[in-house]
Amino acid sequence: MNPTIPLHAVLALELSPGERPQRLSLSRDEAAELAALVAEDLHALLPEVAQARLSLGGAVFDAVELLRPGFPVWATLDELARRVPRGQLENVVAFGHHEGRMPAQPLEPDSAYADGPMRLLPLSLLAPEDLAEALSERLEVELVGRGEAGARTADWLMRSFGIQLQHARYLSRNDLLALTCVQYEHVNLAPLWQLLEAAMLTPYQPETTLSARGLALRYADGKVRMQSPARWLAAQGSETPKREHAFAGAVFELRQYAALLEAHGLPLQLEGEPLLAGPGWLAETLAEADPAYGAPALFAHEAAGLGVVAVTVAQAGPARRAQVLAHAYPVQPTALGAVVTMLADRFGASSDLHAMGRIQLDEQGLLGAPAAALH
Repeated sequence: MNPTIPLHAVLALELSPGERPQRLSLSRDEAAELAALVAEDLHALLPEVAQARLSLGGAVFDAVELLRPGFPVWATLDELARRVPRGQLENVVAFGHHEGRMPAQPLEPDSAYADGPMRLLPLSLLAPEDLAEALSERLEVELVGRGEAGARTADWLMRSFGIQLQHARYLSRNDLLALTCVQYEHVNLAPLWQLLEAAMLTPYQPETTLSARGLALRYADGKVRMQSPARWLAAQGSETPKREHAFAGAVFELRQYAALLEAHGLPLQLEGEPLLAGPGWLAETLAEADPAYGAPALFAHEAAGLGVVAVTVAQAGPARRAQVLAHAYPVQPTALGAVVTMLADRFGASSDLHAMGRIQLDEQGLLGAPAAALH
């Protein structure tokens, strides 16, 4: 078989306000019907598409599900399409569910991301090697300029998914990358996109950046490491005003990055060693418990609108000073219980969590704890 080069695209469905698809995937027969309509649309735009194998994933996704390192949805689509002998189905193949299950796990949409205003149906063209470069260039030009889906295709989509559409148009993968970049820049998350782009397009190359608030970020070896809010606060000058407010903002940013990186399939860790992490939380250890000091205790730092932003483990030390052993950050509110259990087990502390009602800083302006447990 002659080698083929995959060219990736999507059929982007922009939903009318308040609309949500009644389902996220199509049956095998439905996917085949849609693929025939899509092939008709693309052939009208680019007749040379007929020389490539069009494959369609019969499910709708959010951008975070498609834009992940290795592009697993498209990679799976390409792998499945290459298994189908050429000459079948007029060089158009489609994959839908059978008895409610898609043929491979990456083609299963996650309902957790189903509420966005745009749904994306993945497409791939397996182009002959001698055609791929020219076809790729034509796709980039034609789709962005004339990529509106045909009326029959749009009508089929609205009937099959039970939705009203504002637009249905074809986009290349590069178009989708550019669109998502603009969206993240618009909400002050350009540094996040810088890391995501590196992970997807140049995964072998490390990338460093700073968040909008100045937290250090580094991508390398398939992971992102982020400066912890406590370490970031320690690096700020002592004259920094409203340090408690600044710390709460840093935790808010950590939560944003953790949620979005997880959605894009990139694990997040905190900088430094040793580190602890679990579903929905991150932690950093600073010291081991000293048997000469008081029993370790857990203290909850709280901020308006954010709830518990950090949990500190500390021991009462000499001169009524607290020795801090660790900080943990519940990046998801539901993870607070797991954080408390982990810290209590790790440091031999009581699982009683002392709520301080505020963010506690020590005399140096660092994240700290009271010298004695609160009651």
